[in-house]
Amino acid sequence: MIGIILVEDQAMLRESLALAIDAQDDMEIIGQLASAAEAFDAAKANKPDLMLMDVCTEDDASGIAAAAQIKRELPDIRVVVMTGIPEITFIEQARAARADSFVYKNVSTVELLSIIRSTMEGYSTFPAAQLGDAALEELDEEEIQILRLVCENKSRREIANELFLSEGTVKRRISGILAKTGYDSIMKLAVHAVSDGYIVPKLK
Repeated sequence: MIGIILVEDQAMLRESLALAIDAQDDMEIIGQLASAAEAFDAAKANKPDLMLMDVCTEDDASGIAAAAQIKRELPDIRVVVMTGIPEITFIEQARAARADSFVYKNVSTVELLSIIRSTMEGYSTFPAAQLGDAALEELDEEEIQILRLVCENKSRREIANELFLSEGTVKRRISGILAKTGYDSIMKLAVHAVSDGYIVPKLK
């Protein structure tokens, strides 16, 4: 039997997922949480086989940060990270956190259950990013970092200090971002990126 702790802040989705999982002969929900801030303590106390973890949860707590702590200190627990947000760095963040699999919430329940089973068998599932914005797909990793910091309302000097770059380099990189995306203002691009969910600023 696969014992699962479910971390999902939307009550209706959490309850429907729990019902679907409990209906399986080989799975059971042994805990439900609304905030990833409680995930590590719950994992330590209950020793689940798998954590099914939303990225953005109550109290702005990050499921990816929780996954990193769990995989670091309780490495035998499998972690499947899920999200309904098309944020452009979540998949790579989940990989860096050593999550076992990643899934978008637009998959069917059948597919999610299949991913849980295959993850328990030692297979990792990481889909292609669902950006939906061809312009942003052209940005490299450093450009995305700069755009994220702009979205957090950081000045050019603050961005330079945080990324260990010169202000001149940041200015040139911003010019390159605008050239790639077709925007005439980095702030306009930042508003677009945040409002459409491609960047989630200050996620803890």
